[in-house]
Amino acid sequence: MLAELKRSGLYIEAIYVSDRVEERALTDEALALPQHELDRIGTLEAGNEVVAVVRKPASAPLGALRAGELVLAMDGVADPGNLGTVLRIADWFGSRRVVCQAGSVDVFNPKCVQSSMGAVLRVEVAYTDLGTYLAERRAEGSAIYCATMEGSSVFEVQLRRPAVLVLGNESHGLSEAVLATGTPISVPRSGGAESLNVAMATAALCMEFERQFRAG
Repeated sequence: MLAELKRSGLYIEAIYVSDRVEERALTDEALALPQHELDRIGTLEAGNEVVAVVRKPASAPLGALRAGELVLAMDGVADPGNLGTVLRIADWFGSRRVVCQAGSVDVFNPKCVQSSMGAVLRVEVAYTDLGTYLAERRAEGSAIYCATMEGSSVFEVQLRRPAVLVLGNESHGLSEAVLATGTPISVPRSGGAESLNVAMATAALCMEFERQFRAG
């Protein structure tokens, strides 16, 4: 994570390392502290070896989508681990922007940062009123797809881009205001599982978006 942070271009205020870390792991700009100090200021309960203090980047722009772009939108996602995994999935499939409903979990929550595995440094995240954002994107000609259990199988829908793919809260799904803005799609189910969490559904749907996009 520290290596990716240095490549990201974000401004690093300070780097602290445990005095138990081998000398070869230290950098010129790092300050060595006793382990108990790292555990006090770090985000893990224990075992912190490196802590970096970094200025937060600016929010992602909310303007029109670029040709072929796929933006992921999260409607009230509350679990930081899920949001971090969604960022990792977005990064894998080349989606550079994630838009969250205002009030969703903070992207810089320590669990979110950790579960993103560095994607938080490459994927831009913005918070806004999602209903208004989606209506604006639809008016500009972008496709809006809403992930819901009742939607058409994503395998049977001709997906087009630029597009916004919207996924909902882990417990309550999508709000009515959001559902009204787009085409409902779903991950087809063959077994008996009741549901997929938001990160699992994101991965499955992004795979089909990528497949259709590559197929032209």
